[in-house]
Amino acid sequence: MRNTDGWLSGFLGMLIFSGSMAATRLAVTDFDPVFLTVARGAIAGSLAALILLVCGAKRPRREDLMLLGAVAVCVVAGFPLLTAFALQEITSAHSLVFIALLPLSTALFAVLRGNERPGLAFWLFALTGSGLVIGYAALPGLEASPRGDLLMLGAVVLCGFGYAQGGVLARRLGGWQVICWALVLAAPAMGVLAILTRPPTFHDVGLSAWAGLAYVSLFSMLIGFIFWYRGLALGGIASVGQLQLLQPFFGLAIAASLMREPVSASMLLVTTGVIACVAGARRFAARQPASPAPTSPVLVQPRPR
Repeated sequence: MRNTDGWLSGFLGMLIFSGSMAATRLAVTDFDPVFLTVARGAIAGSLAALILLVCGAKRPRREDLMLLGAVAVCVVAGFPLLTAFALQEITSAHSLVFIALLPLSTALFAVLRGNERPGLAFWLFALTGSGLVIGYAALPGLEASPRGDLLMLGAVVLCGFGYAQGGVLARRLGGWQVICWALVLAAPAMGVLAILTRPPTFHDVGLSAWAGLAYVSLFSMLIGFIFWYRGLALGGIASVGQLQLLQPFFGLAIAASLMREPVSASMLLVTTGVIACVAGARRFAARQPASPAPTSPVLVQPRPR
């Protein structure tokens, strides 16, 4: 039951993240990448502080603070900043070439940080699925930018570590507590930087840019992580992480509806192959449940009396 709940939570998180690249692409048309990054962190951090206060969440242990700080550096600051700069030079479709590498990045860090030991069959399915996604996204017609590619590669490495580290912490803290505390730790610096880097005027900012900022602040930075970290804790970091193989295709579908990019029949065929690889990876992923993970889907927990 925990495994099923973990995969369902992970799928919802992945679905929310699928809109992140398109939303970031919309936002950087009118917002500077640095301001966009710190603004989304400050907004999400304020909401996270409110959630922690209302829910009466216990403070993390002292030894957890450094780990939470690493999560904040990777997923609150590093990944959003690098992708925002990259999406000034490459399309959201091209960025999905690198998002396809996230499952492998997450699995590698799961081995290093999460004490997980996936078997050989798992790695074969993971590599095959990643190869299918990269092969599709690298078809002729997608323009490349060396600088944009390097930025996306760095973003994927940081994000993989942040996902794995957050998944480990979520086993004992809970998924929503991990991202909320990470956001709160980063919020003071994000708030100050948002004030310092704000544009001189907002009159020229279009509605689509505001919508992109709202999405990455609320969904990409907070709600998506609540589901995602819970999924990693319950279903296994390396195993549930393979759901990210589906993210590029959902992302392309969102980009097609927002930016009128064509969706070909080959995309549907490759998606079928990727789903088969995700199913195979799930079957052969060997999990090592460390600490008991929170099983209740309810967000609000009672205050201790």
